[in-house]
Amino acid sequence: MSKIPTLADRLNKARTPSTPEVSDRAKRGLVAYIGAQPDTARATKDLADGTAATGIGRVALSGLSPQGLACADGCAFCCILSGADGGTITEAEAVALHSALAPLAGQPDGRAWHPKACPSLDPETRSCRAYEARPMICRAYVSTDVEACKSVSEGQAVPGPGTLGPYHTYLAAIGLSRAALKGVKRVSTYALAQVAAAAVDGVSLDEALVHARHKPTELDAELKRSKRDISRV
Repeated sequence: MSKIPTLADRLNKARTPSTPEVSDRAKRGLVAYIGAQPDTARATKDLADGTAATGIGRVALSGLSPQGLACADGCAFCCILSGADGGTITEAEAVALHSALAPLAGQPDGRAWHPKACPSLDPETRSCRAYEARPMICRAYVSTDVEACKSVSEGQAVPGPGTLGPYHTYLAAIGLSRAALKGVKRVSTYALAQVAAAAVDGVSLDEALVHARHKPTELDAELKRSKRDISRV
């Protein structure tokens, strides 16, 4: 009788399009995470909805103290989103974001300040109204130059803004989770902008998740973009 592979076995064999260093870091974090869970069912659920990947990313961010950042409350040029997607987030992050914004349904949102702004914003103060529930992409995106952020929001490629390393580890962890759970449980990602807009427009969580769910190829594309970003550093 063949041995049934454990989650740890599946993770150790999993591959994802990232640099070896980032992939190994994410894999070690995931194996440690599932080892700390009370049972396989809980570990599987946390891998599938991105709780594990998000946790690993946030722990890594908490150990960083970047110097010279220009980020401040109300400086929201980074919240002017490109395209209709706005960023890749996990199911756990999508649920938390929708829950934080749903009570604000019907109120003016960031799009009253700028048509491409994140709906999470207060249009008057430009502060995030879902700050505690903001996804990893929001937590990890920083800048040393406000004018550079403004230029990026206008479509210009300039130095200054960028994502911190833990974001890349988080993405790799999602990719590894998907590979490890292939044939066992679906691991989906979602469009940040669509989830936020659905919440403030009064759309239910279930419906928001259906319409904001990415095609599987989107995560692969984001991982490849992440790998290119790392190679430029």
